Amino acid sequence: MMLDEVRKALRVDGNEHDDEIQGLIAAARADLALSGVSPEKTQSDDDPLIRRAVVIYCQAQFESDNMTAERLMRSYMMLKAHLSMAEDYR
Repeated sequence: MMLDEVRKALRVDGNEHDDEIQGLIAAARADLALSGVSPEKTQSDDDPLIRRAVVIYCQAQFESDNMTAERLMRSYMMLKAHLSMAEDYR
């Protein structure tokens, strides 16, 4: 389940931030779709590249250190660009 994977990556225990995390997951998926990734692909919890993109996006948004957040966002943007250009993801 994507929520569990993101919660683990964010090192969040419990479910007190679940609403915020679910919103970030939805935003990541929507952002990928806006960039040209197939909406069906963006909803896949089975695709490792989609899962990784969602996790990195959430980490970037959740990170309090600006330098780390910027590095994570650059990583997400690069992965998003690759996905949007890959024929298998359109």
